[in-house]
Amino acid sequence: METKTKLILTIMNVIFWIVFIGLCIKTGALVISFFVSLFVNPEGAKDIYLGLDLHSLLKASQNQYVSVMSLVIFLSGMKTYLAYLVVKIFSQFDYATPFNATNAALISKISHTALGTGIVGLVAESYSKVLLKSGIALPLHWESSEFLFLAGIIFIIAQVFKRGIELQTENELTV
Repeated sequence: METKTKLILTIMNVIFWIVFIGLCIKTGALVISFFVSLFVNPEGAKDIYLGLDLHSLLKASQNQYVSVMSLVIFLSGMKTYLAYLVVKIFSQFDYATPFNATNAALISKISHTALGTGIVGLVAESYSKVLLKSGIALPLHWESSEFLFLAGIIFIIAQVFKRGIELQTENELTV
């Protein structure tokens, strides 16, 4: 049973490294495309990243374009940071004592980051609605509710983890 768990965790580690690297590339591509569309060629806003077309927003208002792209880049960066935190958990994971303060702190940090990402996503959704009322439709899905849901689940897991640490500490003291 133990080798199966180690195999699954090793596979998950590899998957999260791939996700982390992919998100780093996506965030970098967004930043470069943003600066190119602002300073080199405004036509670059027609395909910011994987078909994202914000050229009409750039033509309507450069300030709103900068605001929307800042939100897009920030949210992509937060997703990348979440993947980094998971990779960090795998790099510091100890099979002998999985319930330790370092892992608990990282899990709590993941829940707080997911909560912050969800809140920024809500702000971005509200801003999109304001832009829609002024006649500018954005082809974006901000995923705020998903991150708020994730934050709640991870927070519960963090609390269970903290309780596991307490039980492990009590068990070590009684032996």
